[in-house]
Amino acid sequence: MWNLAVEQLAHWQPGRKTAPGFVEQSRRLTEARAENPWLKSYSITRDRADRWHVAFPVAPEPVPAPGIGDVVGVDRGVVVSAALSTGELLSAPTLRDTEKARLLRLRRKLARARRGSNRRGKVKTAIARLKARETDRRKDWVEKIGTRPAREFDVIGVEHLKITNMTRSAKGTADAPGRGVRQKAGLNQGVLANGWGQLVTRLEQKAPGRVVKVDPRYTSQSCSACGAADRKARENEAAFRCRSCGFVANADVNAACDIRNAAGHAVAARGGPPLGGPANREPQHDLFLVG
Repeated sequence: MWNLAVEQLAHWQPGRKTAPGFVEQSRRLTEARAENPWLKSYSITRDRADRWHVAFPVAPEPVPAPGIGDVVGVDRGVVVSAALSTGELLSAPTLRDTEKARLLRLRRKLARARRGSNRRGKVKTAIARLKARETDRRKDWVEKIGTRPAREFDVIGVEHLKITNMTRSAKGTADAPGRGVRQKAGLNQGVLANGWGQLVTRLEQKAPGRVVKVDPRYTSQSCSACGAADRKARENEAAFRCRSCGFVANADVNAACDIRNAAGHAVAARGGPPLGGPANREPQHDLFLVG
C-alpha cells in the first residue's frame, strides 16, 4: 500500500491531473479495506536494530493430532534447552563464538563512548542487531521444535512453571538487599535465552487442548521407572541413578519421562484413555544409558 501511494505521486508530471492527495488516498484505502478485511488490521513497527516490520494478524490452523494415543514429556532446562522423553536433548541456538567476541568488543566501546554522541548511537544499534540475530534464531528454533511434538504426539506434557515469577530480579531493596543477585541474574538470563515461555506458548497454539501442564515438584528427583523419589538420585547435572531399582538415565530425560507419566495419568483421570502407561515398570536401561 505504501509503494502504491509513492508510485501515484512519482508518476505525476506537469500538465497532468493533480496526483491523489492524503484525503483521496485515505478514501481509496477505506474502499480497499472494505474489499480486503486483512487491510483493517496490520501494524508497522521498527525495532531497536533499526529494522522495519509489517505484521498481519492471522490465526494459523492447529497441527492435527496423529490419533495414535502417544504422550511425550518435555523438560525445559538451562544447560539443555529441552529434553524429550524419547531421549532427545535439544539446545536453542545462540550467537557463534565470533559473534560473542564482537558483542564483547562492542559493549566495551559503548562503555567508553560519550552519552548522546553519534558514535554511541551507532554502537548501540550494532549491539541491537547482534541481539536481534540471536532472538530470531531462537524464535525459528521454537517454531521448528514446537511443530514436531504437535505432529507426532497426541498429548504433550510440560511442567507448570510461572516464568514471570521465576525470572524476577533478586536485587531486593536498599533496606533489604537480595542475596545471590549475580547467580540469580545468570539463571534468569538462561531461562529467557532458552525460550522456556515461548516454547510452551507455541505448543499450546499448535496443539490446542493437547498440552497438559503437570506439577513440577519432584520431577527431577523421582525415578521414571519405579517412581521412587530420592534427592540424591541426581548425581550431577547430567546423570540420574535410582538407588531403589538401579535405573540409570540422563537426568533431563528422566525428568521428561516423569512429566510424560504425569501427563498421561492426568488425561486418564479426566476420562481419556490411559495414555501415559503405568509408572512402575521395568527399567529401560538400553534406551537411557549414560555414556
